[in-house]
Amino acid sequence: MTAIREPWGLSVLGAGSVSAEPCLAQVDLAVDLLAPTPKAAFAEAGAAVTRLRAVLREHEIPDADVSGSRLQLTSQYRGYGAERSFLGYGCVATYTVQTTALAGLELLIEDAVSAGANRVDGVRFEVEDKPAMRDEARRRAVAAARRKAEVYAEACEMKLGPVIHIEDVDPESTHGGGHGGRTGGDPEDDAALAPGSVRVEAAVLLGFGLLPA
Repeated sequence: MTAIREPWGLSVLGAGSVSAEPCLAQVDLAVDLLAPTPKAAFAEAGAAVTRLRAVLREHEIPDADVSGSRLQLTSQYRGYGAERSFLGYGCVATYTVQTTALAGLELLIEDAVSAGANRVDGVRFEVEDKPAMRDEARRRAVAAARRKAEVYAEACEMKLGPVIHIEDVDPESTHGGGHGGRTGGDPEDDAALAPGSVRVEAAVLLGFGLLPA
């Protein structure tokens, strides 16, 4: 049994979440190929990039919604030590494509792969105003913490006093059954991804003073 060494009031953890339908998707694509010479690698990768750009324009994706890297060339080997053998020159170009046409997302990916984007590194669904969702999740976390605190205070025949401590908590740490772990963070880019919805979570640790009933 753990003793309370510094009693000062009531400390409770509250969590809240907000879900919304995604309005856009971000797809990470890459042209990744191997050729026997640098010239061949650049030529093949350049042709694939040209085809990929054409496909994206066919899907009416503006250039502003496509971010990409320059062609990167590296020597590729297999094995180690004496058994190491040269495979060729690898050429990679990565792209992130953003689209609001979610109904045609599968066809977009299929066409991009057929055009030469032979690597799909990820698909993320997003909402327009995630900071506003995060703010609402935080409000719900505070409300949940206050409700919990009121129950505890009533059960102890006390009155809930003012808030005397507020601590931002990483919502991921609450999934393990405690409020340890990272605190004070501001994970604006974190979201629990589920098919058909984007969920944004928040958690807060509130400390209340206690008054006689």
